[in-house]
Amino acid sequence: MVDDSENSKTLTRRGCLKYGGTIAGSGLLAGCSGTSEPSSSSPKSRTSSTQTAVSETVSETDTATGSDEPYTVTIEPMGEVAFDGPPERWTALLPTFADMAFALGGGQTLGIQNHDRFASEAFEELPGIDFDADDTVELVADGVSKELFYEMNADVHFIDPHILRLWYGWDQSDVDEIADNVGPFFGNFIRRHSDDWHDYRYYTLYEAFGLMAEVFQAQDRYQAFVELHEEMLALVDEHLPPADQRPTALLVYPADGAGFQFYPFRFDDGGVSTKQWRDLGLTDALAATDVGHYSFSDRGTLDIEALMEIDPEVLLVRNYGGASESTFQKEVVEPLQDQAGSHSLQAVEDDAVYSAGYLDQGPIINFYHTDRAAKDIYTDSFENVTLFDRERVAEIVHGNI
Repeated sequence: MVDDSENSKTLTRRGCLKYGGTIAGSGLLAGCSGTSEPSSSSPKSRTSSTQTAVSETVSETDTATGSDEPYTVTIEPMGEVAFDGPPERWTALLPTFADMAFALGGGQTLGIQNHDRFASEAFEELPGIDFDADDTVELVADGVSKELFYEMNADVHFIDPHILRLWYGWDQSDVDEIADNVGPFFGNFIRRHSDDWHDYRYYTLYEAFGLMAEVFQAQDRYQAFVELHEEMLALVDEHLPPADQRPTALLVYPADGAGFQFYPFRFDDGGVSTKQWRDLGLTDALAATDVGHYSFSDRGTLDIEALMEIDPEVLLVRNYGGASESTFQKEVVEPLQDQAGSHSLQAVEDDAVYSAGYLDQGPIINFYHTDRAAKDIYTDSFENVTLFDRERVAEIVHGNI
C-alpha cells in the first residue's frame, strides 16, 4: 500500500479554469466557484458514539456557517485538508459520502460509482426535496477515468484514494494529478472492516458525518441529525422484542455465475454498511462459524449446502435494493424454494428471506434502511411505528433547524 505520510497536510488547490487551462495561482483552496458546467455527456455503542463524534469534530473548526476564514479538517488517510469555504461543486464515488453531503445541504453529487447501487429513492421520499439521479455521472462507465474528473471539475472529491488504486487501477501519480489540478481527496472506506489493506483508522457513520459537517460548515444540521438518529434508536429499543426472541440472520450477496453461490458478509464487524442489522439486535449467524467476511482479498462463497448447514432464521440478500418486491420474489425467493432440499432452510420455510438493500449508506439512507428492515423482520412490533420523521429530515436538509 502506498504510504500517504508525505501528504499528511494537503493544501486544497483546484484550478478554477476548465480542463486544459493553467492553475490560477498556487494558493487556491477548495470552495472557489467552478467555471465549467457539469458534463452534458454523462452516462448515467449508540448514544455514546454519536455524542463523541460531536465533541471530536467541532474542536478545531469555526462552527459559524459562512465563516470567511480558511479552515482545515483532518481525516485518515489524507491528514489535514484545507478549505476556504464549503464546497460548491463536489463528487463522491460511493453513496455513503454522497448521502452525508446531501444531508448537510451540499446538494447532489456530480458523480457516483453506479446508479443501481445508489438508494436515491431515500431522498425522493422526502417531502419537498428535489433529487435527479439522472443528473449524476456514473463514474464506472469508463472504468473511473481521469477525464471524467476533469470534466466534473469538483472542488473536492469525497473518495478514499485507495479505492481508485485497488479497484480501478489508478497509480499514486494519477491521484496526485487530480488532487493538484482539480481538487483534493477527502474520504475513508468505511463500508466494512475486513480489508487487510485498510491499516488506518475507521470511522463510524456519525464520526465520518461529523467530519463532513466541518467541511460544509454545517454543524447545526449535523447536530439535528444526531438528535433525530438518537430518537430513532430509542424507538427501536422501545419496540424490539426481548433478546432471546430476536432471530439469527445471515447476510449474503449473490456471486456472479450460474448456481447458488453467495458472498458472506458479517454484520458484527462494525462496518457502516451493516449498521442497521446491529441496531436491530440481530445475531449474526456467521458468528458461530469459521466462515470469513467478504473482502478485497477474500472472495470465498457459500453454496446451498453451506446455507443449509448454517440454517439462519432470517436470510438477508443484497443487490436488490431498488428492485420491486415481485422481482425479488421471482429472482431470489422462488428459486430458493425450488432448489432440491432448500425447503429445509428455516428462513425459506418461514418466509423470512428479505432484500437487504444497498451496500452503502449515509445518514438518510440509514434511516430508510433501518425503517424497512425493522418492518420486514419484526412486523408485529414495528408495523405501525414511524421510526423517523421524513418531514423533519427534509427540514434539516433545507437548513430549517
